Amino acid sequence: MASNLPGSVRQFGVALRALLVFTAVLGIVYPLVMTGAAQALFHGNANGSIVKVDGKDVASDLIGQAYTMDSGKKDSDGKAIMVADPKWFQTRPSASAYDGAASGGSNLGPNNADLIAAIDERRKAVAELEGVDPSQVPPDAVTASASGLDPSISPAYAALQVKRVARERNLPVATVQKLVKDATQGRTLGFLGEPAVNVVKLNNALAALG
Repeated sequence: MASNLPGSVRQFGVALRALLVFTAVLGIVYPLVMTGAAQALFHGNANGSIVKVDGKDVASDLIGQAYTMDSGKKDSDGKAIMVADPKWFQTRPSASAYDGAASGGSNLGPNNADLIAAIDERRKAVAELEGVDPSQVPPDAVTASASGLDPSISPAYAALQVKRVARERNLPVATVQKLVKDATQGRTLGFLGEPAVNVVKLNNALAALG
C-alpha cells in the first residue's frame, strides 16, 4: 500500500533515523570501543604516560621539565633568577619554560639576531656547567624543540652530563651511565627518527637512588 505521507516528510523521517543510528554508532559505540581497546592495550599511554613516585602522580614522561634552582640573585623585576641545578640532567631549552598551557617554539629564523645571541649565550652556559669547550656542546643543548615541551635529549648531550651528575651526587660514573642507557629510546620502528634519552624518566631514576 503506497504511503500517503508527503515526500518531504518521508525524507525527514529517513534523515532522522540515519541521524539517530550514526549518533549511536559513531557517538557512543565507537568511542566506547576505542576507549576500551586503548585502556586494555595501551593503558599507560592512554592515561597520559604518568610518572608516579610513592603512588603519587608527579609528571608525564611526554612533557619535559625545567630542573633548576634559585641562584640567590634577582632580576630587575625582583624575581628570583633560576639556574640549572647541577644534580640533575638538563633538558633542552624551552621557549615556553615547559608550560603545557603555552606550547610552542620561538618562531625565530636561523638568521635572527636574537636567536643567534640566545644560542651563543646558551652554549657558553652549558659549556661552563659541564666544564667543556663550547665546541663540544651538542646542538640540542642550545636549541628548543618545536613544541617547547620535548622531554628528550640526544645521547650525546646526556653523555656530556654524566660526569657532572655523578660528581654532584657522589655516584660511580658507571652507575649514571647505566641510568642513561636505560632511559634511552631507540628509533621508532627501528628506522624512524633518532635515538633519544627521556630526561624525565632519567631524573626520576636518579631520584629513586636517593
